[in-house]
Amino acid sequence: MSRVANSPVDIPGGVTVEINGQSVSAKGPKGNLNLEVNSLVSVAMEENSLRVAANDKEKKTIAMAGTMRALLNNMVLGVNEGYQKKLELRGVGYRAQAQGDKLNLTLGFSHPVVHSIPEGVKVETPTQTEVLVSGIDKQAVGQVAADIRSYRPPEPYKGKGVRYADEYVLMKEAKKK
Repeated sequence: MSRVANSPVDIPGGVTVEINGQSVSAKGPKGNLNLEVNSLVSVAMEENSLRVAANDKEKKTIAMAGTMRALLNNMVLGVNEGYQKKLELRGVGYRAQAQGDKLNLTLGFSHPVVHSIPEGVKVETPTQTEVLVSGIDKQAVGQVAADIRSYRPPEPYKGKGVRYADEYVLMKEAKKK
């Protein structure tokens, strides 16, 4: 059984955390985030750390305590440092261009793909074949990156498509006569 909830969430300098009942808010140099903690779990502040405890010994409650601890840790890290995902476009003529709150993608379809970017997430295109997705909410950054990748996931024969920068695509051998 995991013991994630037993370790405290350290609060770095420059980040303030406020607990108001079951609502926890974190404020840091990058921005503000709020989280509604599940009623099966209690959160307490101790000096420069947060402690998460399960309200009883049921398996579901212990699992929820670990989940809430991980979400609180992601929240504190997000307002302090932020999160970033890097995507690469591989293929002849595959391009990306960020324009305001929209990302224009040319991915070999007969039409351009326009992806609208939600609030709180920032998308940059340093080159035509690179896309940087950044923000303070880990879940939102990962979801936007996954949505962009889902338009044209990497295929296993030529490796064409949208992939994460650190993703390894196992290449298959072509048919033999």
